[in-house]
Amino acid sequence: MAKINGKEITEAAGGPLSRYLDEKGYKRTYIAVEVNGGILPKTEYDSYIINDEDVIEIVNFVGGG
Repeated sequence: MAKINGKEITEAAGGPLSRYLDEKGYKRTYIAVEVNGGILPKTEYDSYIINDEDVIEIVNFVGGG
């Protein structure tokens, strides 16, 4: 079972990361994704398939001052 942002997620495993991001409403322009300790390039979001043992962190960038 994959872990995304600290939560165990069963429905995402086996599917593309891009589908998960779209379903959860993430805007790709404002996020960074770390998979198993390494930053995943935005160009790989569509082709990366979430594996059962993945640990994924999705970080939103927030502007302000």
